Order: sequence, then structure tokens, then C-alpha cells
Amino acid sequence: MSAPPGRRRVAVRHRRTYGPYVVLGALDSAARAQPGQFYMLASAERWGGGEGERPYLARAVSVMAVADDGLTEFLLEDVGPGTRRLCEAQPGEELLVLGPLGHGFGAPGADVAPLLVGGGIGVAPLVAVQRAWGGTAVLGFRDGDHARGGELFDEPLIATDDGSAGHHGLVGDLLEAELAKQRRPVYACGPPAMLDDVRRRAASYEVASQLALEAPMACGFGACYGCVVATVDGYRRVCVDGPVFDGALLA
Repeated sequence: MSAPPGRRRVAVRHRRTYGPYVVLGALDSAARAQPGQFYMLASAERWGGGEGERPYLARAVSVMAVADDGLTEFLLEDVGPGTRRLCEAQPGEELLVLGPLGHGFGAPGADVAPLLVGGGIGVAPLVAVQRAWGGTAVLGFRDGDHARGGELFDEPLIATDDGSAGHHGLVGDLLEAELAKQRRPVYACGPPAMLDDVRRRAASYEVASQLALEAPMACGFGACYGCVVATVDGYRRVCVDGPVFDGALLA
């Protein structure tokens, strides 16, 4: 669904934590996001000013899940002044939101269970994919504490960089093993190096991949051209042409 024009206020309904990750739920009756879409989020009460007079710009955050009543959930991690203030939000506080924005994941074919490959905070949109269409989640995290993000999924396969949970190594190793057992379409979101690895492994098995790209965004709706990415058809804006792209189209 396209975003209504302009920013609007929504109240935080709940806050949960999974290791270093924070899940915020807010009721948004104005729109219903599809898996892979995102919002621009800011705190309505505590945004701008303070140390270094930051932050100014809203943050692009993937939609993690949407309930039937419009309760929309976001997965966050404190990695700077903007995400820190969002992570600190409590039930009853308000967020300024613009969304849903961008193009999400396309549905798999009938009776097809995709492979969902996520890295770190990039696992967020794959929660919505699994709830909508099923599939096997193959997730990579820094360590066992971050691997608690896997609790958001049904029966995930986990890899960690330090070996403190699940497979000690790359999430791509787990993907390779699953593709060797059965060739299935791949849906992925995570850091650029991981996505490039996923794209190449999927191509080697001749299966389609849909990749949700992570990119810094100033506006979220195509005005600033600050989130361009190279494709075989030239540069495209992640916010309006993506964030989900066919893996075969990326340069």
C-alpha cells in the first residue's frame, strides 16, 4: 500500500527486547505495509537538540510485522543518536512516521517455501515474509546475544561470527547447504557483503533471489537521490525503486 501524504503521529503500544534489539509496536490505521516496505521514523517528543544538536533526519526502518488490526512492529538497534532515541521510546510516547514506502518482496509461487536469509538487524523484514508466505529462516548474527533476534522466527537456522550460537561461520554456508538439499527462491536482507555473497550463491544454483538493500536515506521518497545503487540498467534509488531488487539486476 502507498503511504498517505505527510508525516503523522502514532502512539507506541508496546516495547519488547531481544538481546540488543528492541521491538516497538504502534497502531497505524492509515496504511498497511507489505513485506519489505519501510517507514521513516522519528521520536515526536525527543528529536533534535541535545548532544551535538542531533539527530535531524528521520531514520529508515523496515517493517517487521503488521497485525490484522494495523498494529505495525519495527525492529531497532542502538547504533547512533537517532536509533538510540527510537530504542528508548516507551508505550504511550508518540512517533512521527511517514510510510509505508518503497517496493517490497514479491510473493513466491504457489506451494513454494522460500529460503529467508538475514544478517543482523536485516532479519526484520523477513519476519513479515515468513508470517505471510512461510519458508525456512537462515540467519547470521555477530554473537549469541544478537542471535536472540532469531526468537522472532519459527525454527530458524542460526550462524554466528564467534560460534557462541549455532553454526560458527558465515550465514552463506547454511544457505549453501539448504540449496544443495532443495533449490528454492531466496529472500534476503542484510549488510552489502552478505547480500553479494547470497546473490552469487543463489545464481550458482540457478534460483531467483530478491534482495532488500540497506542504505542511508534522507527523505525516503526519492527527492534527494542519496541512496542510489548500481544496477545493470543504471543507477536506481533504493527508496522508490526498491528497497527490494531482483538479485539478477544488481551490478
